[in-house]
Amino acid sequence: MASIPLPDPPLADAVVRLRPWTLGDVPAVTAACQDPEISRWTVVPREYTERHATEYIATRESDRAAGREIALAVVDHGDALLGAIGMSNFDWHDHKGEIGYWLAREARGRGAGTHALRLLSRWGIEGLALERVELLANPANEASQRLAERAGFTREGLLRRYRTRHGAREDLIMFSLLPEDL
Repeated sequence: MASIPLPDPPLADAVVRLRPWTLGDVPAVTAACQDPEISRWTVVPREYTERHATEYIATRESDRAAGREIALAVVDHGDALLGAIGMSNFDWHDHKGEIGYWLAREARGRGAGTHALRLLSRWGIEGLALERVELLANPANEASQRLAERAGFTREGLLRRYRTRHGAREDLIMFSLLPEDL
């Protein structure tokens, strides 16, 4: 796929909206990523600065246009930032992609993550014709595992020393969502 289309209509439900990032999000992203729990479980740098947020947001459109990733802000209906969600690691030949996300501390436990994950994974299957959406969670990240299961993903198993993150290999639990799971 040469370019990943933006969801049309934009993805939203009664709880969250998913929209493209703007440079106006830099202060909110920078503030949210000061939470050590975000870098603990994601590839977000540990000492996150405004420069990190600016570079991240500035490259999202080119990554989408190149078919590498779609990254969206998770916001409430007042446009307050709740988190981030995206789909990447596409294998267009095998019709699969991987979802990743983080939630700001204030947004956790309110259902925003479950709603955002349901919206993006359904769109991946229906809008991008994916036959498999994957999600990886660290075995110690119980909150992320519960979120995946609440959103309808099936736990498949442990992938030992699957990826390097922050300079160390880590085990990850594979979850998947298939069209028949919707």
